[in-house]
Amino acid sequence: MTWLTNTLDELAHVEEFSYTPGGVASAEPAAWAALALAAHDRTDAALRAARQLARLQNVDGSVGISADQNNPYWPTPMAMCAWHALKRHAAEEFQPLIDRAQAWLLVAHGKSLDQAEFLGHNTRLIGWAWVEGTHSWVEPTAFAVLALKAAGLHDHARTREAVELLVDRLLPEGGTNYGNTFVLGQELRPHVEPTGLVLLALRNEADASGRLTRTVDYEVQTISSHTTAASLSYALLGLAAWQRTPAEADAWLAAAAERTRRRPGALPRLAMLAQAARGAAAPLVQIAQEGAG
Repeated sequence: MTWLTNTLDELAHVEEFSYTPGGVASAEPAAWAALALAAHDRTDAALRAARQLARLQNVDGSVGISADQNNPYWPTPMAMCAWHALKRHAAEEFQPLIDRAQAWLLVAHGKSLDQAEFLGHNTRLIGWAWVEGTHSWVEPTAFAVLALKAAGLHDHARTREAVELLVDRLLPEGGTNYGNTFVLGQELRPHVEPTGLVLLALRNEADASGRLTRTVDYEVQTISSHTTAASLSYALLGLAAWQRTPAEADAWLAAAAERTRRRPGALPRLAMLAQAARGAAAPLVQIAQEGAG
């Protein structure tokens, strides 16, 4: 796959991972680069990306957005997953970073709300928020679940409540969105990207309602050659965890990479596609499977 080789070569030569060429060092692009390079055994370059994350870690263990914006702290579990993926190469270096991030993560939490009739989800369940002092939402909670499972905390009370929250936010016919199910009696629509991430976080979790099974089916039926790079990457990673990778996955990834490369600031999304190209061997899928309890 030419697009994949070109992407990995380009990532391997980046000195500072950012959202735009020459931009400020940023956590999310570094985490995706570390995960993609680790997935394809480009270890030296992956370690360089992981060390950029280390430089972005705050004293309290959290990881902020970038070198010039140390909050909000939602990249923290992403960094934990990247360090975990590379721990076998540098355990003495990365384990202390993981320990500090884990300690911060177990204290951080989203804000619960009194149950309101106009909202369909359980507003009292506590997960993680995008921004401190706000409500718990699906994506930061799902990444926190993955990071805690990677740290061996599958059965921790925070992980269990977060899993309950994620199942609660699944829609009746499958799929999820940013974190609302019904508002003012109106059922909201699912989105591909958070659904893929939730499938990773809920690998091997129980759901007697059947919504989790329908969520896998929703994702399989919804993605196509036209799905955007980020959504396709999350979807294929989630489906790989459930052994439901579509036969067309390689062709869809190539098509998404071609479209993405035409746009400015393409490299972070190309890194996401590169990790998804590893399927069941991708680090996030491995974390989902190994941390399943």
